[in-house]
Amino acid sequence: MPPRLIDSLTTTAPLAEIFSDASVLQAMLDFEAALSRAEASAGVIPRAAAHAIESAAKAANFDAAPFAAEFLRAGTPGIPLVKALTAKVRSASEEAARFVHWGATSQDVADTALVLLLKRAQPVLHADLARMEKALAVLSEKHRDSVMLGRTLLQAAPPVIFGLKAAGWLAAIRRSRVRVDSAFAESLVLQFGGASGTLAAFGHQGLEIGRALARDLGLALPDAPWHAHRDRLGALVAACGVLTGCLGKMARDLALLMQGEVAEAFEPADSGRGGSSTMPQKHNPIASAVALAAANRVPGLVAAFLAGMVQEHERGVGGWQAEGATVAEVMQATGVALESMAEAAEGLDVNVAQMRQNIAATNGAVFAERIGMLLTASLGRAQAHKILEDAVRRSEIQNRKLGDVLTDNPEVTRLIDADLLRNLDSPGSYLGVAEELRKRLLGDFDSRSGADSGPQRKPK
Repeated sequence: MPPRLIDSLTTTAPLAEIFSDASVLQAMLDFEAALSRAEASAGVIPRAAAHAIESAAKAANFDAAPFAAEFLRAGTPGIPLVKALTAKVRSASEEAARFVHWGATSQDVADTALVLLLKRAQPVLHADLARMEKALAVLSEKHRDSVMLGRTLLQAAPPVIFGLKAAGWLAAIRRSRVRVDSAFAESLVLQFGGASGTLAAFGHQGLEIGRALARDLGLALPDAPWHAHRDRLGALVAACGVLTGCLGKMARDLALLMQGEVAEAFEPADSGRGGSSTMPQKHNPIASAVALAAANRVPGLVAAFLAGMVQEHERGVGGWQAEGATVAEVMQATGVALESMAEAAEGLDVNVAQMRQNIAATNGAVFAERIGMLLTASLGRAQAHKILEDAVRRSEIQNRKLGDVLTDNPEVTRLIDADLLRNLDSPGSYLGVAEELRKRLLGDFDSRSGADSGPQRKPK
């Protein structure tokens, strides 16, 4: 389903559907249906009752609209849901209605429903992560020789290669994907504890029913109910926060590269994307803007979740009640940032010629470090720095290449080869081990490149 208008920049159509009213309601009903089946298998309730409950537990059987107000008055989704489901079952079987929600508690319904929604969200995020990683790997390989200005504190610095920049984005996103996958694996667990988390209503059959319920829903069975222990969800929310921050870093870089004064890379543009309502010449960084908006929102949401982790005794008051909306917003914000930046990476237009022009526009000033290292060895840091400072200033005033200005200084020409000065501003002449670093970030750096391979390699 499409998102609401007010949410249009904060989610994607698949994630909007997953966290829609009908989907949330069905997730809660799925818990109730699976609970009845597990209890019937254990002989706790009649099989006929389980069939009646399962038949009634369809979102289409209910009007979702009134539930929001009822959830608010009850302080939990479980109570109004069970009341409505019981009434629906009763219309078919008075006897079966007695066994709706048998032995469970309202938080069991709410938490497990949230986990079921997360289970559906995971492959959506994973698909866009795969798109993103593939696109960035292709970009990095394609532009392994595309030299561009490095920029530190937003000022021109010695050159880098665009392939290395893309590999840096990719490596950060890969590291984040590993954390997110691990956090999902830990979070997709059943919540089933009953009133105080001991499953006392089932006597000695609590774990048997829990195992059957978890198996039915495709969730893991934790060692014990986690009503007041929110660390698994906290780790997932935090991992999504880091991933969204990595996407925001990439988005910030792209937005800056798209500036008219820079013009080195551009997001794909098509009808209705990236234009201006009043300035037809503009090509705006829309994907980056959406990702940056998510990166601005998510840290506050992560903080809100973490603040609510301090919960009282066996079941908390006010902490977990706030989590559903927070987790849903984090998932959707992460998803829209991922989808937006995957689209940008897949269609990125890189202007290699402009990258070269921007380097040339510095008249070689960005290579001052190269000369400085050579002069310092003979003259010391202070004298070398003064010579270069004066030369850079004259280069700017006279609009001459730094190498040409330096040839006017006999002390420099005595210590540095004339060919080096003539070719000082050659874009690819001062890249160090950029290519080796790019390969390491891509994960295919091996012993042929002079580094350890396999498990001995240091983590990225």
